[in-house]
Amino acid sequence: MLTIASRVDVMNRLGRAMTDPTRARILLSLLEKPGYPVQLAHDLELTRSNVSNHLTCLRGCGLVVATPEGRSTRYEISDPHLAHALNDVVNVVLAVDDGTPCAGDSCNDPFCCTPNTAAEVTA
Repeated sequence: MLTIASRVDVMNRLGRAMTDPTRARILLSLLEKPGYPVQLAHDLELTRSNVSNHLTCLRGCGLVVATPEGRSTRYEISDPHLAHALNDVVNVVLAVDDGTPCAGDSCNDPFCCTPNTAAEVTA
C-alpha cells in the first residue's frame, strides 16, 4: 500500500521526469510504442548520448523499463497504469489566461471569466 511519503515520492519522480522538454518528448514517443535509443534519437532529432542520458533519468524515476534485445535495448513505459495516466494528462485541456481581455457578451470561449458566458457554459 502506498503511504503519504511514497505518494509524494511518486509525484516528485513524475514531476522531475516531465519538467524537462526532452524527457517529455521521449515519454510521448514511448506512449505511442516501445523505442530504441538510436531510433528515438533519429525521430526526435537528438544525439544518442542525449537520449541515453534522459532514458537513464526516466529509468531512475521508475517511469520506463529497459529490456535487452541482443545488442540493443528496448525502452517502454514501465506500467500500463502510468501509460493510461500520462495519456490522460496529455489530453487535459488547460485554461491558461493569456492576458487577452474578454470580448464581452459575444465571447465564445467556454473558459472566459465573464459571468454571462460562465453561466451559459454551466447551464
